[in-house]
Amino acid sequence: MQRPVPRQPLRFSTQTLLLQLAVVLLVVLLSAAVHAWLTYDRVGSDAENQALTLARTVASDPEVRANVLAISEQPGTPPPAELLAGPLQSSAEAARTRTGALFVVITDETGIRLAHPDPQRLGEKVSTDPSEALSGQEITTRNTGTLGPSAGAKVPVYAPGSSTVVGEVSVGYSMETVAQSVARDIGPVALTAAGALLAGILGSFLLRRRLQRLTLGLEPEEISTLVHDQVAVLQGVDDGVIGVSADGRVSVFNAAAQRLLGLPDLAGSRWEDAPVPDQLKSLTRPASATAGPGVSITAGATPDALELVAGGRVLVVNARKALHRREDLGWVIMLRDRTELQGLTRQLDAVGTMSTALRAQRHEFANQLHTLAGFLGIGQHQEARDYLATLAATGPLKFPVDQAELLQDPYLQAFVGAKGVEADERGVALRIGPETLVRGQVTDAQDVTTVLGNLIDNAVNAAVAGSATDRWIELEVLDEPGDDGGTLHVVVADSGDGLAEGTDAEHVFAEGFTTSAGPVRAGGGQGFGLALARQLARRRGGDVKVLERGAKGGPGAVFMATLPHTTAGNPADSNLGAAGKDGNG
Repeated sequence: MQRPVPRQPLRFSTQTLLLQLAVVLLVVLLSAAVHAWLTYDRVGSDAENQALTLARTVASDPEVRANVLAISEQPGTPPPAELLAGPLQSSAEAARTRTGALFVVITDETGIRLAHPDPQRLGEKVSTDPSEALSGQEITTRNTGTLGPSAGAKVPVYAPGSSTVVGEVSVGYSMETVAQSVARDIGPVALTAAGALLAGILGSFLLRRRLQRLTLGLEPEEISTLVHDQVAVLQGVDDGVIGVSADGRVSVFNAAAQRLLGLPDLAGSRWEDAPVPDQLKSLTRPASATAGPGVSITAGATPDALELVAGGRVLVVNARKALHRREDLGWVIMLRDRTELQGLTRQLDAVGTMSTALRAQRHEFANQLHTLAGFLGIGQHQEARDYLATLAATGPLKFPVDQAELLQDPYLQAFVGAKGVEADERGVALRIGPETLVRGQVTDAQDVTTVLGNLIDNAVNAAVAGSATDRWIELEVLDEPGDDGGTLHVVVADSGDGLAEGTDAEHVFAEGFTTSAGPVRAGGGQGFGLALARQLARRRGGDVKVLERGAKGGPGAVFMATLPHTTAGNPADSNLGAAGKDGNG
C-alpha cells in the first residue's frame, strides 16, 4: 500500500500574499458595506423628511381639516362609496400623484381610514398604530403596511381654529424607491471599491515578489538557521572574513578580520572608502586595477591568493564571487595569518642549515683527531702539541662567517652562521663588519631573527642579481644598553647594483617589491621581507630605513634597522671584546 504523500506547507511568501489579499478584500468589503449602509440611511432619512413635509402640508389644508371635523362629528363613518367620492379622497390622491408618494392616508380621531390609495381599504382601521399622531405628536416611521415597506411620517389633523385632534395624515414613500436611489448612488462606490481591490491585489503581488527577492526565496525558518550558522561560523573561526555586498558595502567584518587588520568593525561602510589595504580592494574590482607597488591584477586574472603585510603580520588573502541562483551577492574575502608559519619556517631553515654545518664540523673534527692520532702514533709529540695550540687559537668551532665570535649571543651566532652557509651555497660571502659588538643576550629572538634574516636574505638576493663578480654582504650588529632593555642596531650592505634609478627609497618597503628582480607577481612568495621587517621594527618603536642607495657595479644599497628592547644584560667580557677588536684591527 502506497503511503500518502504529506502535503507541503505553503511558502511564507504565499502565506503572506494570501493574508494580504484577505485583509485587502475584508477592508474593501467593510468599507463598501459601511458606505452603502450610510447611503441607505441617508436616503431613507431624506424620504422620511419628505414624507413629513407632505403630511404637514396635507394636514394643514383648511378644507382637509374641515372635512375631517365634519366626518368626526357624524355618529358613524360614511360608507366606502361615499368616502371614495368625497373631497378627502380627492385631496389625498392629488397630493400622492403630485409627489410620487406610495400613499397618503387620512383618518379620523379613531384611526379609521377616510382616504386611501386602495378604495377597498376605505372605512377600515389603519394597519399601524396611530395613537402617537392622534395624541398630537409628529412622528416618522419605517414599517411595512398593506402597501409594502415604506418610510413615512404621521401628523395630527387639528379642528379648524382649535387644538383638538380630529384625525391624522399618514404619508409614506416606498422603500423600493429608496433602494433604487441607493443603488444609483452606490454605483460609483462599487467602482471605487473594485479599483481599490485591484490596486490592493497588484500591490500584494509586487510586495510578494520583493519579499522573495529580499529573502532569496528562503523561508523564515531557513533564514533563522542561516543567521545562527553565520554567527557561529564567523565568530568561531580564526580566519578573517570580509563580506562585500553587491552594492559595494561591507556586510560582514568578523572579529578575526578586525584583529588581523587592526581595525574596528566596518560593517555598513562603503568598501571603496574602507581604511583597508588597497590590495584587498583590488581583488573585488572588475576592471584592471593595481594591487599596490609591484603587484598588478587585471580583470579575469585575479590570483587565487594574495600575500600582504598588515599590522606586522603576513596575511594570505583570497576573494571569491558569491552567487545564489545566478544572483550576484557580492564578494567574500578570506584572511589567513601565516606570520607564525613563516617564523617557524625560518627557524626550521636555520636549524637545518646549522645541522648541515655541524655535520661538516664533525667531519672536520674527525680529520683533526686523526691527525693528532697520527702524530702521537709516530712519536711526534712536539708536533702534536703545536697542532693542538693552533686548534686552540682558532677556537672550538670554525663558523663559515669570520669574526662570528663578536656576536656573543649564542642564538645570533648560530643564526648568522646558518645564514653564512646559505649565502655561501649561492656564491655570496657573508662577513662581519669591524664595528660589530654584541655583549648582551637577545630577549626577543623571533622579532630579531625575522628582521635580521629578511635584511640578510634581501642583501643576498641583491648580491646574486648584481653585476659584480665578487659577491659579498657585510653585516654589522651593535647593542646599546638601556634601562628597560637594550637596543640592537643592525647595518647590512651588499655588492649588488643598488636601488634602480628613479626608485624611491620608501618604495622598497612596499609589499611586492624585491631588490633581486624588481616587482613580482602577487602570491609569488617574495617581496614582503623588507615590508615585514619595517613593520616589526616600528611596532617595537624602532625602524628600518635605507642609509645608502648604492650604484650600478657596486657597492649596493645599505640598510639599517633599529630594534629597541631586544637585548638584556651587558657582561664585561673584555678579553673576548679585545680579541675581537684585535682581530678586526
